[in-house]
Amino acid sequence: MPSYNLIATATFGLEAVVAREVKQLGYADASIDNAYINFSGDAATICRANLWLRSADRVLLKIGQFSALTYDELFEGTKALPWEEWLPVDANFPVQGKSVHSQLFSVSDCQAIVKKAIVERLKKVYHKEWFAETGPKYQIEVALLKDTVTLTIDTSGVGLHKRGYRKLSSQAPLKETLAAAMVNLSYWNPERILIDPFCGSGTIPIEAGLIGLNIAPGLNRDFAAETWPQISQDIWQKARTEAQEVIRREHKLRIVGNDINDEVLSLARYHSKLAGLDGQIHWQRLAVADLQNGHKYGCIICNPPYGERLQDSQEVTTLYRKMGKVFGNLETWSHYILTAYPDFEKFFGQRAHRRRKLYNGRLECQYYQYYGPRPPKPKQEKEINN
Repeated sequence: MPSYNLIATATFGLEAVVAREVKQLGYADASIDNAYINFSGDAATICRANLWLRSADRVLLKIGQFSALTYDELFEGTKALPWEEWLPVDANFPVQGKSVHSQLFSVSDCQAIVKKAIVERLKKVYHKEWFAETGPKYQIEVALLKDTVTLTIDTSGVGLHKRGYRKLSSQAPLKETLAAAMVNLSYWNPERILIDPFCGSGTIPIEAGLIGLNIAPGLNRDFAAETWPQISQDIWQKARTEAQEVIRREHKLRIVGNDINDEVLSLARYHSKLAGLDGQIHWQRLAVADLQNGHKYGCIICNPPYGERLQDSQEVTTLYRKMGKVFGNLETWSHYILTAYPDFEKFFGQRAHRRRKLYNGRLECQYYQYYGPRPPKPKQEKEINN
């Protein structure tokens, strides 16, 4: 199979997480560049990346990259690329764009120029003057960063955070990609207990469950590239079959989701069943003040209320003080808390071992990481020689 240049896009702060995921899939050439993770692979790689990347936003096929200081250079550079290798004669190819610190600052003009250049290229290849665009969709993006133009085709379709299990949403849902990254940035592993005391509609426990059972997050959804004739259905089916075969179906997880809202707990139960985790997560109505657990080592991973409205401020600071006392009683546990509230550590009563800036949508947050002691290694059974 031919090799292609691919890009996994990442939300600011998650680039290293996504790069690690790409490498874990076996693509050692992954490198980070301006919220892009560049890597290479064949058609099967496109399938596997879409199925398996947990924290990436999209998987893009990189068609070309060049410098352009004028609209004429943008037109000629786009026209010179081999679009016919991917766009069939009936391709539906809308163009979207973005421009950051570029002399070509008009995004709408850049989109129109790229569209025109591609059409001119295809006219010569297909010997047609007009294209109906009634076939598969190839979403094209022109991204301008300073003087550099990057042209890509989106292989994913809707964003990769759309796993397919969250049919209903609560008032302030956490993106699945961010929840997966929060789990992967923790010391949790499938042998340890995990509790989310503010689980809402269940995103963090469900993403942990998918990780714990080694379920590909994209297994229950479709992707744009599945309609492309360049990637056969056999290749897609093989990737899905391989993903099914590595699920740890017999493993029993210890994941708990707590909340005080019965309505969102009902959503969480529904979502976990759709995600294939029925019976793997224990959901219960419980206030954080009543949280306790007899296990010596475990992880709390949560996204508590931020108090974005001014009138909520006192209520939220009271909650954070309460969290500090309750979590402190689990002194051998590790705690991971995402919040946008300023001075969280002051009210929680303890400075984090590490802070990491992450974005929940457009809201800048801090991911506070408190590390408990490592659990002792299990004792190896001694061999008895007779």
